[in-house]
Amino acid sequence: MNDSVLTFTIPGEPVPKGRPRFARRGNFTVAYTPEKTASYENLVKIKAAEAMTGRSMIEGAVSVTVNFHTVPPASWSKKKRLAALAGDVLPTSKPDIDNCLKGIFDAMNSIVWLDDKQACSVTVTKRYAESANTLIHVEAIQSMT
Repeated sequence: MNDSVLTFTIPGEPVPKGRPRFARRGNFTVAYTPEKTASYENLVKIKAAEAMTGRSMIEGAVSVTVNFHTVPPASWSKKKRLAALAGDVLPTSKPDIDNCLKGIFDAMNSIVWLDDKQACSVTVTKRYAESANTLIHVEAIQSMT
């Protein structure tokens, strides 16, 4: 097993990291993460932990590739849907790539790597596919010595 390369898939539509919400609790105001964001980050943690079984956390610089796959709208014609699946039509609608990436990187902290600040090279794509998922590929590019 090559401990310097890790690949895993997160099933389902990517979920962007939601902004913190605030609530009054007596005389105090508390911040909390929206439920949808928290649930998705927990799913990422589970899939990352499964992929990390028997491995040590990556401690040095990493290169990360993230491929977001989303399903074309059902309302589209068959022709447009096929063009989307062939890569001729790209998903320019929400969610934003950077917001989705933030949630995934935060969820991988203390599981895949010590902290997401270790990501020194990041490649991200968003494409249409038959089924929604996110493919994550992490590769150590420099060890801490």
